Amino acid sequence: MSFNHFDDQGRAIMVDVSGKQPTLRTATAAATVSMQPDTLADLLAGRTTKGDVLGVARIAGIAAAKKTPELIPLSHPLAIHHAAIDFDTDQACGTVTVRATVRAFERTGVEMEAMTSAAVAALTIYDMCKGADKGITIGQIRLLFKEGGKSGTWQREEER
Repeated sequence: MSFNHFDDQGRAIMVDVSGKQPTLRTATAAATVSMQPDTLADLLAGRTTKGDVLGVARIAGIAAAKKTPELIPLSHPLAIHHAAIDFDTDQACGTVTVRATVRAFERTGVEMEAMTSAAVAALTIYDMCKGADKGITIGQIRLLFKEGGKSGTWQREEER
């Protein structure tokens, strides 16, 4: 298997995408936040001391998509055309699934932007609820879907 972020001598490089044609690129990623069901009930009812947790997490995730090249050293700065965050909640289990979708007309994919977006939105939920529930966990940060570019469309099997 070849990793394209290394040159012939094994040094880290930014992949040269200058020869590629821009195409519409879309990626959706997810992260799962697990907490006590009572904590989630308070979050959904607006009873947290920090306010609109999901609203703030949404803005944090969108901002994170735009800041990805500042966080991931070899990722390309992209002109993001769309970023959206959605939440699926399961009150009985105490889980919030963050779904981040990013779209751009670019020479390289937006998978890292979607993954970063989902992760930062999940971290924001943690930050805003940690005072009420120290046992919150974040897990299963994963790419769900991508399309565009030479490799075409890919979708995670469980999401089909």
